This record gives sequence, structure tokens and C-alpha cells, in this order.
Amino acid sequence: MELPLVVGVDGSGPSLTAVDWAVDEAALHGLPLRLVYGSLWERYEGTVPSGSPQCPSEQVMAEHVVAAAEERAQRRNPAVKVTTDVLPEDGVHALLGAGDTAFAVVTGSRGRGELRGLLLGSVSLAVAGMARCPAVVVRGDTAGLAGTHERILLGAAEAETGREAVRFAFHEAEARRCVLQVVRAWRIPEPGTAGTPTAGGNSVLGHVAQAAALVEELLSEAMDDHPAVRVRRATVEGPAHRVLVDRSAAADLVVLGARRRTGGFGLQLGRTAHALLHHASCPVAVVPQRA
Repeated sequence: MELPLVVGVDGSGPSLTAVDWAVDEAALHGLPLRLVYGSLWERYEGTVPSGSPQCPSEQVMAEHVVAAAEERAQRRNPAVKVTTDVLPEDGVHALLGAGDTAFAVVTGSRGRGELRGLLLGSVSLAVAGMARCPAVVVRGDTAGLAGTHERILLGAAEAETGREAVRFAFHEAEARRCVLQVVRAWRIPEPGTAGTPTAGGNSVLGHVAQAAALVEELLSEAMDDHPAVRVRRATVEGPAHRVLVDRSAAADLVVLGARRRTGGFGLQLGRTAHALLHHASCPVAVVPQRA
């Protein structure tokens, strides 16, 4: 049985954009789509008296939201199987729970009721920071959302953080039949610290060689498993969050690894993931690596 692609819906514009993206993604991978709305209407509005024809307003709205999202998904691609759920939990816990049996969980960049100026909503950030499956935040410009660049961007991290992300990125690139751009950012040490570049630049060359070796080690197994994927490698001097945000302008999806600590609480995201979730020009997939 194929795991579904779960999408958080709440009726907002960004969540409908996420539905559109997720329909295309589900069709690409041959997956069913599960639309999820988290609602605590029972807790806040009480139960409906026996025999009453009235439903609490929040319940009515929740049912309308998922029905409208389902209709939108079916119009976009009738071949994708769509199911809906209104779960008696807040949005974060509803999506985290649904993500435990999902191929990935998808959210928009902001939710209903959040300030228009927000770059990223609280639910999207929490799900990306805590989900135990890949979490995709759908954001970006028109070209990035439409997938017209035909390029997946993978931020290459250390093996303990990035191996699951590598597998996810290759899987995406193979399904889309597009280029996989793998980027490893590195930094020149501050003057006076160990490894500071010499006048001849030997230390710089050493950093480049070290970054290139890490990329090759990280990719070797996945390249054997996906020989048809066209891979482009780059080692770039600079802060990883800036390098990847800049390069996201020419990508359809950015893929990052995130280490999930056993028993860890709170958001488990680094600076690079935070920056991309707020500023990338295309959707961002955060793929957890279990400790």
C-alpha cells in the first residue's frame, strides 16, 4: 500500500497553492493525496445537543474547507485519488500525527488568520521542525512553483544529517527527469585561526578538496541506485544559507537534511533551514535523519 502525500489545508491562499503543488507531486509519484484539517471545535464550542439541526460554526467551516480543497484537487487532476480528514487536534499535532504514516507532509507558507507580512507561518515552521517524515513548505515565485527550471537543488551536509535527504533528492530528480544540482558551501577560517589560508592559497585548495570529497562520499550510494539522474556538483565559498537561498532562484525544489534527536523536543532546524524556509524562491523539503 502506497503511503499518501498529506497536505495541511485551512482555506487560506497559501494552503490552496500547497494543494495544487501536492496534486502535481502525487501524480508524479503515483501517490494518493490526503487533505487534513486540524480543528478543536469540539473543545471550544461544545457538543451538539442530541437531535439539533445546528452544527458548531467551526465544524461547518472545517467541512467546507476540506470539501473545497478536495474539489480543487480533483479539478486539477481527476486521476489522483483524494481523501479528506477533519482531525480533533490543533493544526501542528494533526499534521505531525498524519505525517507518521505519510510519504511526506505538505504545508503552505502561511495559514488562515496569520499576518500577511509573515514570511512563514507558525504551523509550517513547527511541522518542518518536528515532522518524522519529509516536510515540504510550498513557497516561492511563479517559476519555482510551476517547476519550469527542471532542477532540484540539494544542500550537501554531513552524512549523519544528509543521507536521507540525498535519497529523497535523487528520487525527486528521477521522477521529474531533471538535473540534480548538489551544492556544498564551505567557509574560509577567520584570520589567526587554524587553517587560515596561506599566501599561496594552499589552505583554500584544501577546503575545496575536502568539500568535494564530502560530496562524493555522500552521493556514491545514491548514484549507483539512480544511474539515470544527471548530477551537477558545486563547492562554493560562503555561508550555506546565503548560497542556497541565492541558488533557489534557479530551482524547482530545495532539499535539506535535518537531524532528529531521539526524544528531542521543540524545533530541530539549523540556520540554513530557517533561512530557506523564510526566503527560498521555490518549495523547500526538509528531510529528517534519525539519530
